[in-house]
Amino acid sequence: MITSYEHTHFVDSTKPVWNYSLFSDSDISNFQQGTHYRLYEIFGSHHRKVLDTPGYYFSVWAPNATYVSVIGNFNDWNPGLHPLFVRLEKSGIWEGFIPNLPKGEVYKYHIRGFNGQESVKGDPFANFWERRPKTASITWELGYQWKDQEWMQERKIHNALDKPWSVYEVHLASWMRPDKNDEETYNTYDQIRNSLVPYVKEMGFTHVELMPIMEFPFDGSWGYQGTGYFAPTSRFGDPQSFMTLIDAFHAAGIGVLLDWVPSHFPYDAHGLFMFDGTNTYEYADMRKGFHPDWNSYIFNYKRGEVKSFLISSGRFWCDKFHADGLRVDAVSSMLKLNYSRKKDQWEPNEYGGDGNIEAIAFIKDLNETLFRDFPDIQTIAEEATDWPGISKPTFAGGLGFGMKWMMGWMHDTLDYFKADPLFRKDLQDKFTFSMMYYYDENFMLPLSHDEVVHGKSPMLYKMPGDDWQKFANLRLMYSYMFTHPGGKLLFMGDEFGATAEWNYKSELQWDLLQFDSHRLLKDCLRDLNLLLRSEPALYENQFNQYGFEWIDLNHREESVIVFRRNGKLPDNDLLIILNMTPAVRKNWKIYASGKSRWKEIFNSDQKKYWGTGDTLNPDPVTTLVDKNQNRYEINIHLPPLGAVVLK
Repeated sequence: MITSYEHTHFVDSTKPVWNYSLFSDSDISNFQQGTHYRLYEIFGSHHRKVLDTPGYYFSVWAPNATYVSVIGNFNDWNPGLHPLFVRLEKSGIWEGFIPNLPKGEVYKYHIRGFNGQESVKGDPFANFWERRPKTASITWELGYQWKDQEWMQERKIHNALDKPWSVYEVHLASWMRPDKNDEETYNTYDQIRNSLVPYVKEMGFTHVELMPIMEFPFDGSWGYQGTGYFAPTSRFGDPQSFMTLIDAFHAAGIGVLLDWVPSHFPYDAHGLFMFDGTNTYEYADMRKGFHPDWNSYIFNYKRGEVKSFLISSGRFWCDKFHADGLRVDAVSSMLKLNYSRKKDQWEPNEYGGDGNIEAIAFIKDLNETLFRDFPDIQTIAEEATDWPGISKPTFAGGLGFGMKWMMGWMHDTLDYFKADPLFRKDLQDKFTFSMMYYYDENFMLPLSHDEVVHGKSPMLYKMPGDDWQKFANLRLMYSYMFTHPGGKLLFMGDEFGATAEWNYKSELQWDLLQFDSHRLLKDCLRDLNLLLRSEPALYENQFNQYGFEWIDLNHREESVIVFRRNGKLPDNDLLIILNMTPAVRKNWKIYASGKSRWKEIFNSDQKKYWGTGDTLNPDPVTTLVDKNQNRYEINIHLPPLGAVVLK
């Protein structure tokens, strides 16, 4: 039997703030030790009835503060009217109950901290914030009647590593705007739901990945400089509206991955930086505590309270918002003390190495906690170094992620396809290199937002040649991507060949779809998604050595590459033939064992994709050449800059 605080303690109801607490002794102990992963249930603002009086309970961690009060419109922002009580066990927690405070009140904490320094901070645990540029937190409740029971029951199947993974990466603000030329306008979560969900379903993606939706002050950070680790941004509506969006994705059979940033945070005055006048959430030593790349601050992973805060945040999105996974940003920067630092800008760890021991322990605990409590989700690391075991279980010495972005594949693939087809023969080793290390991790192939900004050019214009060749090359590259083992991730706009770099201030170039070249490229990408989902050989063995086999790497001069994707059943095996030059190659010979008949099930040069339509293989001729090996010669025609898939 749970006994409420007022039944065992005297509550002085004569004051503006009543002494009240949601904390147990074990809460305090676990919080300090870095093992409390449900802090969102006790920190922040929570609607309660105390002595039959409704109101809001507040609690905040400010260990070096000498005075903390709640301020807002309700008390004319007067810091002297609603002071919180500091707990006596020196936990640094300030708390109290304000009677008759309604839902929807804006508030902040007034903090008198170290050396009498005064600051005004938003609530680190707030579930709702004012719409930027305003910065106050809002009293709220997260009640919602979910309708995704069927999805949640079957989620384990959708998120399994032996199932198709095709992820559409989306920046919600710029996917589509009410006014495409006005960066101050946003569609609501409801409007996004009505347009984005059917689009992603039509395109055949299995998952959507939302660039950070956790509350953040500056649009230009794209969400990667966050201040609200427990609140979806109010740019598009309230938390329940965001829940409705996730519910709709689930109803459509689409998983939702959230981009999450435990690596750094900004120095905005209302945020976490110098929260109580001292380095509360960040390392005090700026060799560890400041990130030069992003002009931001690094969480102090050694501090138990900070570790509890971060893991609680990750858990919160899976618990309260039914997120199907987290893509964890900038993992490399967390692991390496010398990341983006010169020799004199960092200090080795206690063993003389460059690993951040506390961050490594945090990451392992994060993954263990999430997979223990939500075994049917995935965690995906953005990690760009050769750090071993990123996606290996912690019990096997790994970091415990489900998958890792395959940055090497992305760089090598783009370098290859950027090259003039005449010179691709010289780059074949770079093209094939991915399979030399592929089985080291569970990889996701990313063509993310990072590749179409900051002067890198849109995906279409990375391709060489005239207009026709650019589109043919892009279809060819996507065909290779979708038939290569591993999960796939494609950034919004890439599916129809955006002609401008992504700009967070405007919307995608939807008007391009009036042109056949762009509209039919989109159709090609849709069909590649459908191919991925319908052909078991493309996903059943995608993370084991049985799923892939090079068939022909001997035609370097012609830049023709052939590989095989093996399913659990031999009848499901596929042959993928890539012709990397504009030359049409008639009567090309391929040799493969096991199947006497092959059928063309995909050709990137079809007219319906804006190809020539001249080089198809309705009925490939096969000839037995080795009865003992059950080996056949397959005679096919290779389209220019085209991919052919046989089954």
